[in-house]
This record gives sequence, C-alpha cells and structure tokens, in this order.
Amino acid sequence: MKKLTLILTSLLLILMTGCSLEPPEWAKPSSGGSMENMKIGLSISTLNNPFFVSVKDGVLAEAKKQGLEVLVIDAQNDSAKQSNDVEDLMQKGVNALLINPVDSSAISTVVQTANSLNIPIVTLDRSADQGDIKALVASDNIKGGSMAAQYIVEQLGKGAKVIELEGSPGASATRERGKGFHEIADSQLEVIAKQTADFDRTKGLTVMENLLQGNPGVQAVFAHNDEMALGAIEAIQSSGKNIPVIGFDGNEDALKSIEAGKLTGTVAQQPELIGQLAIQAAKDVLEGKTVEKLIAAPLKLVVKESK
Repeated sequence: MKKLTLILTSLLLILMTGCSLEPPEWAKPSSGGSMENMKIGLSISTLNNPFFVSVKDGVLAEAKKQGLEVLVIDAQNDSAKQSNDVEDLMQKGVNALLINPVDSSAISTVVQTANSLNIPIVTLDRSADQGDIKALVASDNIKGGSMAAQYIVEQLGKGAKVIELEGSPGASATRERGKGFHEIADSQLEVIAKQTADFDRTKGLTVMENLLQGNPGVQAVFAHNDEMALGAIEAIQSSGKNIPVIGFDGNEDALKSIEAGKLTGTVAQQPELIGQLAIQAAKDVLEGKTVEKLIAAPLKLVVKESK
C-alpha cells in the first residue's frame, strides 16, 4: 500500500511540474556578484562549420581564464533541435546563455522563456528577432557585404554579372550580408541569379553546378560564407571555367584556398575573438555591469598577396 501511495504521489508531482520550463530550486541560477560556480550555456548552430568551431574555441578559452564552466550543445543546423537544446540548458540551471541561432525568428520563443526566468542572453554572429538580448557579438555583416560588392566592382567594373549564394533563410547574418551586398550591387553590378545554399559547402557545390548551367555569362560569385564559396569553387573548377569567388568568414580552409590561388578572397571575421567577447559580455552582465547592445569584431578583406 505504501508503494502504491508513493507512485501516485510521484505521478501527481510530475503532472504539477511537467509543463513548466522553470528549473528546480537546486538548479536555478544564483544571483549576486560572485562568479564562483557560475555556469554558461552555449548553443552553437552547427559544429560542422570550421567558423563556428573557432567561435566555440574562443568561448571555452576565455571561460577558462575567467573560471567559468561552459555547457556546449551543437544544434546541427536544426532550429527545432536548438530550441529544445536551450530549454535543456535552462533546466540545468545555467546562469547565462550564449546563443548562435540557426534561425533568428525560430529561436525567439525560447529567448522570451529565458527572459521570463531572468536568464541573460548574449547572441553570437546572429541575433534573435524578438526577446531581450543583452548583447549581440558579431562582425558588421552589412559592411562586410558591401566590402565584397565593392571589391567585385573594382576588379571587374560596373555592370559585371554576379551570382549570389545566400545563407540560411531566416538567419540575421543572411539578411545583413545580403543587404550590404545589394547596397552596392543593385546600382553597380548585375545580379543575374541568387539562391540559398544554407551556409553549407556540399550545398554550395550542387547549387553552383545548377546555376552555372543556367547562367553561362556569370563573371563573379559572392557567397555569404566561406563554406559555400569553397563548394562553388569546386563546381567552377569542374566546369573548366575561371570565375572569381568572394566568400565571407575567413576560416582556415578559405585562407589556404586563397593562398593556393583558388578562392579569390574572403571578408574575414575573427571567430575566436567573437567567442571571447561573448564570454566577457556574459560575465559583465552577471556582475551587474552595463554592456553595449552591439559588440563589433573587426573585419578585413583578404585576397592573395601579389609577389
């Protein structure tokens, strides 16, 4: 009889608490200025991309310096998985969240849930469309897109025919890099085709193969990240053509490709610095300090040096 009573009591407790995202008392973030035993949750859009691996490495390196524990989860480019991951991190009682969204709109619901639990959020590289974000740590994506377009104009002249490989639909980086690119391209270049390849190298290859067949007159390619740019280079080489490609990120594979004379250039970010700045911002927020809403990491255009 005692066993039956215990089972019924347990079921009642589950029913009473099961629908709430609020973590149990022992797992709730502690308040106060001490950083001792602080836990930071990091949700990365994908660790299948060298850029985001570098972002994660920057987070972990800076967290170690600051004496902070970091729980890392890979969303695998799945926005639904990312939302569930962030909910799990909240249940584990993290004191702050670092989120690199797969989709800036889709992540908004769990951002608002974290807001209701007073868990501060810092976003990396991409932001959320809704909810209270303490800081976005990112490069100036709009400026970077303009830098790529301006370089193409300088190299090929006004009216050059360009294909644009877009990032994941819904990601703020996709919108911003595209916006910056078109601020120059719409008046000085001819964008003959654009299509998403989801920031993915394999998709960059297949999308570029199809676009080459339908647009034989293309003179240059701008890809919203290096992974798509490297895929595009493979497709172009297989076709026997020589078409300049500009990427965005400055990851190690891209820099090697530029040095080898394959990829034309990239708008280089500093992913490890983005991770470091994000940890510092989260620490400042937890200590009650005011942080800038946008914390910018510098950009530079990298092309092969002439000898």
